[in-house]
Amino acid sequence: MPADTVISIRDLVKSFDGRAVLSGVNLDVVRGETMVIMGGSGSGKSTLLRLIIGSFPPDRGRIELFGTDVVTAGRETLDGLRRRFGILFQSGALFNSMTLAENVALPIHEHTDLDREIIDIQVKIKLELVGLLDAADKYPSQISGGMKKRAGLARALALDPEILFYDEPSAGLDPVTSAQIDRLIVDMTQKLGVTSVVVTHEMDSAFTIADRMAMFDRGRMLAVETRDWYDRLRKSPEDEAERMSIDERLIRQFLRGDAEGPITQRRDQGALAKALLVDEAVISTPSIVPTRG
Repeated sequence: MPADTVISIRDLVKSFDGRAVLSGVNLDVVRGETMVIMGGSGSGKSTLLRLIIGSFPPDRGRIELFGTDVVTAGRETLDGLRRRFGILFQSGALFNSMTLAENVALPIHEHTDLDREIIDIQVKIKLELVGLLDAADKYPSQISGGMKKRAGLARALALDPEILFYDEPSAGLDPVTSAQIDRLIVDMTQKLGVTSVVVTHEMDSAFTIADRMAMFDRGRMLAVETRDWYDRLRKSPEDEAERMSIDERLIRQFLRGDAEGPITQRRDQGALAKALLVDEAVISTPSIVPTRG
């Protein structure tokens, strides 16, 4: 494990109601890089993010942040770790009763003893970083979805974190606004030297911001490779794809968004098997009785 590793995950397992969501996941994230975590809906990527930040414990495995095991850490230690990272939630998660400036100021008030004048300066700096200083006195209901994402990023930066976590930062945004968010992520990494972990299934964003990429499928980590490795796989011709392993062909289909491939074949076969095995009629008694025989 490299000396500059800030996140280390080993043999991580998590189940909900007897259904495995993560199965033996291993991942290292090094300081200053942008790691993009990809996968389809329900693949386990958001669950991994919540486990890393200590929202709930895994069934088995080890998660280290800055060399400290999150799983066994006490509350005081965990609170200290949480002050070293920031989170941009999918919805922005702003408090509607507060202005953007008050939203950004909240974590500084909660976790520091700085004077109000210093906090005001810090808030202005963070809002300027995301281009929202002119909207400091607006409420979340008065701004667009893209502005809410940027305001959420400003709040995530409030305590000058060493790691930034992004949960679907481009979700629900138009292409231009999505590109602006991508540029912000790259700028934050370059200007502030923070480590970024981005959960997304938006391929345009992933290839724009990533240094390395990790691909999930049904709770398994299929590959952790550089952006160039994934780009070569995405652009590989069909005759070359025929010689790939099943995992590589699955990744290729996901990256390209192809309608046909191992993902859709598996999905169709699974639906048919479930329909044949379930002890229920597919067609129930109609609510409207037909008038003709």
